[in-house]
Amino acid sequence: MSLEFDLFASELAQAHAAVPAVLPGPAFCALAEHLLEILFPERALRALSSADAVAAMLYQFQGDLAHLLGHVPQLPASPGALAAEFTSQLPLLRETLLEDATAILQADPAAHGLTEVIANYPGFYATALHRLAHALYQRGLPRLPRLLSEYAHQRTGIDIHPGAKIGTAFCIDHGTGLVIGETAQIGTHVQIFQGVTLGALSVTKQLQGKKRHPTIEDHVVIYAGATILGGSTVVGAHSIIGGNVWLTESVPSYSRVYHRAQIHISRAEDPAEWDFSI
Repeated sequence: MSLEFDLFASELAQAHAAVPAVLPGPAFCALAEHLLEILFPERALRALSSADAVAAMLYQFQGDLAHLLGHVPQLPASPGALAAEFTSQLPLLRETLLEDATAILQADPAAHGLTEVIANYPGFYATALHRLAHALYQRGLPRLPRLLSEYAHQRTGIDIHPGAKIGTAFCIDHGTGLVIGETAQIGTHVQIFQGVTLGALSVTKQLQGKKRHPTIEDHVVIYAGATILGGSTVVGAHSIIGGNVWLTESVPSYSRVYHRAQIHISRAEDPAEWDFSI
């Protein structure tokens, strides 16, 4: 080996030594999947047979979570205490997610029941993992919340930062390409379609820790491709934001905001060639 190669290897060795402990990412994501199977038998290969069996699985989950948290540096509390606190919130988490699933069912004419929504809809799945990640984020756990949100992003194409605050009865319809930023705040009974961005007006490091993303109040519908930007931008309750709208200022409650595109299509009776103008 050359001297240059040896120096390069030495630099890499120093970089490896300086990296914090490697998180058990795959095991943690698998545990999150297992939790969803416990909370929602619609997602499980086999239903649990009794309350004792469910209790045993929940205790095992708590122990497994504590074990994995033991590999995470700089925890705000002991792994056991964090795992116990998180597990105690599971009844509320399930109740909230059932409200989300019901909202999806009521909004989507293609949905044929809660079982289908819970078992198959990517919007419900992404919302469920976000609520798990957000619960960890609220407790100050480092790195794990983002790891879980990126896992959901890879599987669904839906990118929700774990810091985003999302109210109950949240409905994502389709959802591919949806982006929701860290400081976004979303009220209750909000429906969002694919390709929507709730983002920041500018991306600079100096804005870290500040409100950069919009606030969406209750009972708002945001259609496909809409972009809403800015920490001071508020979409008032009961508003409808149409497809492909670019919005950087607040709108009052009961607003209807649409993008008007001029489309002209002409066709001759027996054309020698097609003429489309879009």
